[in-house]
Amino acid sequence: MNSINSTNKKLVHKRKKSGLFFPLFMLSFTVVLLLSVVYNDVNSIIQKKTETTELSVKYNDLLEEEASLNSEVTKLQDPEYIARYAREKYLYTKDGERILKIVDSQPSNDKNSNITEQLENNEK
Repeated sequence: MNSINSTNKKLVHKRKKSGLFFPLFMLSFTVVLLLSVVYNDVNSIIQKKTETTELSVKYNDLLEEEASLNSEVTKLQDPEYIARYAREKYLYTKDGERILKIVDSQPSNDKNSNITEQLENNEK
């Protein structure tokens, strides 16, 4: 009888061990799965915030560019501005004007190293 009780106790103890294994395994699996999902969501949120910041900076730059272009369009409506722009940019002259280029004696890397100047010829 004693041997039957001891084998029954061993079986009950073995069942308790195996009965705890499956729930602990499922709990561990669920925790790992949830942590994985949370990590992916947090990573996605961080990426979206970074992208939002970059896009808002780009948007502000585009708004500034639009304002500049609208200002340029307004200026180009004025005939006096167009004439001055053409003389400065494309070296157009009025009748009796001369274009003089003044070159620095020392070369520089500056874009404006060659200065153009327009003078009206009042002597003629």
